[in-house]
Amino acid sequence: MVDLKDFRIFSDLRPKDVENLRKSVRRISYGRGEIIFQEGAPAFGFYLVFEGMVKLVKRSTRAKSQILKIVGPGEILGETTLFDKGSHNAYAKTLDPVVVGFIERGDFFYFLEHHPKTIFRLYERLSEELKAFQNKLAERSYSSSKERLARLILLLGRSGVELSRAELAEMAGVSSKTAIRTLSELESRGIISIESRRIKILREDYLQKIMEPFSVELTANLII
Repeated sequence: MVDLKDFRIFSDLRPKDVENLRKSVRRISYGRGEIIFQEGAPAFGFYLVFEGMVKLVKRSTRAKSQILKIVGPGEILGETTLFDKGSHNAYAKTLDPVVVGFIERGDFFYFLEHHPKTIFRLYERLSEELKAFQNKLAERSYSSSKERLARLILLLGRSGVELSRAELAEMAGVSSKTAIRTLSELESRGIISIESRRIKILREDYLQKIMEPFSVELTANLII
């Protein structure tokens, strides 16, 4: 489990400032498969992920789902509503037991007034994520389903995150049928092995050869 001082957006804080911030953080524990916030629900602050992995999912009016990102320890969640005071445009669901810290918007803004360096760290983090989403949008246009799946398999394998084939398809933006066929092909060729839902990478060089890398490098606990 990480601590407040381990979050990059708070890396410029002095120990006493971290302790002051800690007073505003309410820790909440969730089990596997629980909802942290619903799509369309009003947002009153944002979350710090101390332990476990969480998926952020957008659902369409036709009941189709798209996993936007997966966040883990040291990352933040629900930050897109901080400045517009709107509602969540996606829902957050735990992939395993999770511990988060919730900070109310007013408390955080008061803290930012006295610690402006944190604002720049937050903008830096938001900028990197925006670039990653731009890359993913472009990836949809010029990369094949196999290339998209290869990139995600590499990231998930390195982080140890377990997704079902349907979830992997949602995240890659391909059909479940395509995801199952591609995984079966890679497994039969000895590129990966699959035990339950865990993907073990056997030939990383092959996956790196066929994937289209992002121009921005994200932390291991932020998968887009």
